[in-house]
Formats: sequence, C-alpha cells, structure tokens
Amino acid sequence: MKNLSFLLLFLSTLSFAQNSIEQDIIDIEDKLIEWRHHFHQNPELSNREFKTAEKIAKHLKSLGLEVETGIAKTGVVGILKGDHSGKVVALRADIDALPVTERNDLPFKSEVKTTFLNTETGVMHACGHDTHISILMATAEVLSKHKDKINGTIKFIFQPAEEGPPPGEEGGAKLMIKEGVLENPQVDAIFGLHINSQTSVGTIKYKTGGIMASVERFVINVKGKQTHGSQPWSGVDPILISAKIIDGLQTIISRESKLTNEAAVITVGKITAGTRFNIIPESAEMIGTVRTLDPEMRAHIEKRMKEMVETIAKAYGGEATIAFQNNTSITFNDPDLTAQVLPSLQNVAGEENVQIMKATTGGEDFSYFQEKVPGVYFFLGGMTPGTEESFPHHTPDFKIDDSGMLLGVKAFTQLTLDYLNN
Repeated sequence: MKNLSFLLLFLSTLSFAQNSIEQDIIDIEDKLIEWRHHFHQNPELSNREFKTAEKIAKHLKSLGLEVETGIAKTGVVGILKGDHSGKVVALRADIDALPVTERNDLPFKSEVKTTFLNTETGVMHACGHDTHISILMATAEVLSKHKDKINGTIKFIFQPAEEGPPPGEEGGAKLMIKEGVLENPQVDAIFGLHINSQTSVGTIKYKTGGIMASVERFVINVKGKQTHGSQPWSGVDPILISAKIIDGLQTIISRESKLTNEAAVITVGKITAGTRFNIIPESAEMIGTVRTLDPEMRAHIEKRMKEMVETIAKAYGGEATIAFQNNTSITFNDPDLTAQVLPSLQNVAGEENVQIMKATTGGEDFSYFQEKVPGVYFFLGGMTPGTEESFPHHTPDFKIDDSGMLLGVKAFTQLTLDYLNN
C-alpha cells in the first residue's frame, strides 16, 4: 500500500507540474506576439543585429539567467541552471533579417531602409527569424519559472548572421562555435526549429538524417583569347566555353548522381563576360551553387565539376579554374536523438500533426552545430489553414500567422524537459 500511495502522489505531482507549465505557455502568448511584431518592425541585417541583441539580453537578464553578449559579434546566450544536476541542452534561434522590401499591408510592416552592397533596399524578416527569436524568448521565460523541474542546464542561443555575414566578415554559427558557444558548460545536444509559410499552423514536419542541403558557392573563371566578333577563328571564345561548361555540369546531376538516394542541384546563377556586341572577350566568370544531401554525393560532384571545367575549356582551346566556398554543411538530424524526441513533439502537436517530410535543398548553418554535437532540426507550421496562396521565404510577400508560434514554445519546452529529465 505504501508503494501505491507513493506512486499516486508522484503522478499527482507530475500532473500538477505539467498543467502549471501548460498554463504558463498559454499565458505568454500575448507577449510572444508583441515581441514578434516589434522585431518584425525593427529588422536588422546579418552582423548588425545590435538593437535586436539588446532587447533579447535585457529580457534574459530579467529572468535571472546568466547572460553573455557579443558572441560572434551580436550573438546572445542565456544559461539556465536547473535545481538538479544533469546534461546540457542547447536551443537555438537565428536573429537576422534580409535585404528585402516588404509588400505586405500589415500594421507592423517593416519600413526600414538601408544600403546593401551599394544598393538601396528595404530590410525585412522575410524568413521568419522574428518568430524564432520570440519563441525562444518565451521558452526561456516559461522554463525559468520551473527550475525545480529541470535536471541539468539549458543554453538559449540567439545566433546572428544565419543568412550569411557581409562579404569580408566572419559570422553565424561557425563563428559562435569558434568562440566557444558549445563549451563551458559542454553541450550534449542541440535543438532548432524553422517556421514555414507553406505549412499549416498546428503542424510539425521532420526528417531523420539529412533534412536540408549543404550549400557550396562556386566561381568558375574561363580564359580565352580576345578578338573581333567578325573573326572568331582568330581568337578563343570564353562565352562559348562557358556555355559548354554549363551544359556539361548538368550531366553530372542527370547522368552521374544517384537521385533515387538524395536530391542534388547544380545552378549557375550569374555569368559576367564582354563589353561590346562585336568583341569576343578574353575572359568570362560564372558564379553558382551546389546543393547536396549526402556527403559521398557531395564529394563526387565537386570532383567531377573540377575535372569537367578544366577538360571542357582545354578541348575548346581555353583554360578554366573552379573554386568552392562552403556556406553550410548538411543539416543532419541524428537518428537516435530524433527517435528519442519524436514522442515529445507528438505529445504537444498530436501524432497526426507530426509528419515526415522530404528533404529540402535549402541550406541552414544550424548544420555546423550538428557537426559538433547531436542535434535535431524541425519545421513549424506558420500558414493560416485554408489559405489559397502562400508566399515562399525570402520574398516581399512572405507572411506568417502569429497563432503558429505557441506550438513552437510548447515543442521546445516539452522536448527540453523530456530530454533532460529522462
């Protein structure tokens, strides 16, 4: 009887604690929306998130957390120590906006203007990072009220420059890691989410293994021989060579890549050559991107691109070189950790609302955290149910439904407590 009485008391206490946390999450929704509207109206570009970081740090300090600022230039980290010892888990939100001029007619529409790479532009949270900041701030507030239920330590990582630092600067997850964000105390696991404008509110999507692609930027320089446009035989045409290279590169995808295993993409997005209609120029430059979801495919594609660029140019009498720059690695969800936290996501969203997704060829520098510690990254619905037209991320019409954020707070809170306490 004593054992039964103790079990009933334990279950009763656990139920009360859970209900208390759930009520705290419900109660914070107004704040959550207010924060999101503020950040949306006051967006800041990568490595320039000064006021954003200031507001985040002020809030975390008000909760009694240990707060570090200036990490990777404008990053903020809050540390919450539970009343009981245990593992260390990190939660991450990205905080930067994009050089996009907003077209939405919202009461909290961004009117911010700036000059980006010598071009006048608006600034907009056109990828939902304003919601990510707000969700993590709310999660920190909820969990800070329940230290007695936490076995271990939580790091709240607010990361700048996820969209990439300005040319010539370091930034983002890479720089945060370089400056020790996963150390002191050492992080055991990390979780991140991304709201999605084309997934219905109330839905969570996930995938084991590669969920987002590695992103490589490449530059191809082609050298020919300049001549008069009326006498192509007296020169070597780098524009023709460029066309042949582009055509050849696509065969790496269409004829050499095992696309039944994972997707892969090679895109040439920019070509620069020539000054006048009747001059065959001396050189041409191509800039593009490679997206892969499998490390072996990535290595094969890069190897074949190098071989093909050099060989094709030589076959037509010219020369060509290719250089790669890694922008992100594969966002890879650790299989064991994904299986461990899946019940937590299903618990808060309902099993039918947690859906397996196909991998996307978009990229995320959350991947660099996952190279160091096991991590899980998932997508959160932000589209109003029944919407006939939703707009993609990074566009002037991008829009998120505020009601989608509360599930993000529930998910972060639940999986954090379950990970630390089980």
